[in-house]
Amino acid sequence: MSLYLTRAKHFSISQSGLVIAIFGGGAICGGILGGRLTDKLGFYNVQLSALIIGGIMFIVLGQMNSYIAICICTFILSVLNESFRPANSTAVAHYSKEENRTRSYALNRLSVNLGWAVGGALGGFIASKNYQLLFWIDGLTNIGAALLLLAVLAPARNEHTPSKSDIKPIERSHSAYKDKTYLAFVVFTVLFAYCIYQVFSMQPLFYNRVLHLSPFVIGLIMAMNGILIALFEMVIIFNLEGKRNKLHYITLGALLVGISFIIYNIFPGSLYLAIFGTLIFTIGEMLTMSFMNSYWIARTSATNRGQYAGLYTVAWSTAQVLGPGTGSLIAEHWGFTVLWWVVGGISILSAIGFNWLKQFNTQ
Repeated sequence: MSLYLTRAKHFSISQSGLVIAIFGGGAICGGILGGRLTDKLGFYNVQLSALIIGGIMFIVLGQMNSYIAICICTFILSVLNESFRPANSTAVAHYSKEENRTRSYALNRLSVNLGWAVGGALGGFIASKNYQLLFWIDGLTNIGAALLLLAVLAPARNEHTPSKSDIKPIERSHSAYKDKTYLAFVVFTVLFAYCIYQVFSMQPLFYNRVLHLSPFVIGLIMAMNGILIALFEMVIIFNLEGKRNKLHYITLGALLVGISFIIYNIFPGSLYLAIFGTLIFTIGEMLTMSFMNSYWIARTSATNRGQYAGLYTVAWSTAQVLGPGTGSLIAEHWGFTVLWWVVGGISILSAIGFNWLKQFNTQ
């Protein structure tokens, strides 16, 4: 999006940054709205609507030329895109069983990682040929996903999908917004997610400018993260699920992520350090992400699950807005050494927070 705005539409870098910030703001609104609509309308209806209207908005956005119109369409598209996430998380909980729920989320994460890898590569290739075509493909793949959802999981075609008459009213006494333990979990998730987003924004720059690695090598190191997740996450989760408190694994994972940043300030910079840091980070990521999903799901019922999913989505969206911007400012003004101490410290702080929550939860 930033390349499209600066190269194809000739807007300034600051104008491009504002559009990305607007997308982040829409993502926060979408998480809250999607969570509430999921509880009222059902996860199937929200997913279907978000995919269809979101697909149309992708195509519409590609036709906009004025800056104001692009900002407005970006916000609407972001709200629609992010409203899909709470509904999708709720759907995974519905179709899975308690004994395999963490593995179900790990499988969902695997599909997201594969889509991210393939989509990123294809997106870069398509954008290099024709930016306009990219918006059409994004829109049509959204609509295609909606048609697949309609064909396979529509209530009339799948007995496991609840119809609108099966949706119960929200239980006000079990609102996610009154669950103080969960709200604390959301805060610690924002801290942890803030660190995760540095990997996709600032770490490649560090590899290039400080470790002097080529873009090709940086791409291979980042691809290693996805490959390790694809090969080992399901196996690890299968062997760990149900054996200890979920917060134990979340705490350990957040601690490892913090260490993965701090080692860049302790050991001499080299290709091997980048590989080692990525390995530690990936192990930490695998331990936290799937167990985070199963943690919040365990606190929900069928009538308030969307609220919990919405707040969890908002946590990640908030970190997505804050992470890259503040991380770049720290690196620019004080250097990467300070950045890695700060980010590592924040991740360890989140680990302390998750560990503190154990006293309120035995699952």
